[in-house]
Amino acid sequence: MRRRKGSKKIVTESATGLFSQPEDPLSDPLFFFDNSFGKRPLAGIDEVGRGPLAGPIVACAVILDPLKEYPGVDDSKKLSHEERLELSHLIKETALAWTLAFKSPKEVDQLNPLQATLKAMAEAYQQLELKPQVVLIDGTVRPPIDAQVVPIVKGDSKSLSIAAASILAKVARDTHMLEEHKRYPQYGFDRHKGYGTKEHLLALAHYGPSPIHRLTYRSVLPPSPRPRPFGGGLF
Repeated sequence: MRRRKGSKKIVTESATGLFSQPEDPLSDPLFFFDNSFGKRPLAGIDEVGRGPLAGPIVACAVILDPLKEYPGVDDSKKLSHEERLELSHLIKETALAWTLAFKSPKEVDQLNPLQATLKAMAEAYQQLELKPQVVLIDGTVRPPIDAQVVPIVKGDSKSLSIAAASILAKVARDTHMLEEHKRYPQYGFDRHKGYGTKEHLLALAHYGPSPIHRLTYRSVLPPSPRPRPFGGGLF
């Protein structure tokens, strides 16, 4: 696992309770970013899956324990599959609270990707047993959450809490797509997880969409020629 340089922690007390902070904050900028808000509990929310042609959108809300260390936690896109798995175990075992919310391909088609994402984020927040004082959201649009919400552009590379949420959401969605691969092996979901790779587009052209494809996405149902119904033969 890749790890950022460690730093000693000191425990301070504020009006919002005990929290730890790096002796040298710049050595752990994601941790320092979250602590700069000065409020606890603090939640991070992120989602994965807006871009793929198949499978769900998954949102995660997580409240990290400010007295724990989370070495290696970073934007999930910067980590390997093995690193994400290892870190997901660490986060789940030590976080004060975490939740996941799924929006199915049908819901994505009905709502549109942005609205499905915002609804998943709101549901993940609502499921938290511990309610945060401030919620950091990856992106620019606020989901319908009755709390102090701070949207952050590229938040998964700036905030420790958002980065942790991105890891849990990514691992959950990848695990789900591996299960879908068992049902629809001809699409190669175990390799591309539903994203529009060349392999995936070729499979779509040959077999047509499966029940977990998003039918409102242009690459799934091209205007012409219309793909054959699901269940065709081998390549």
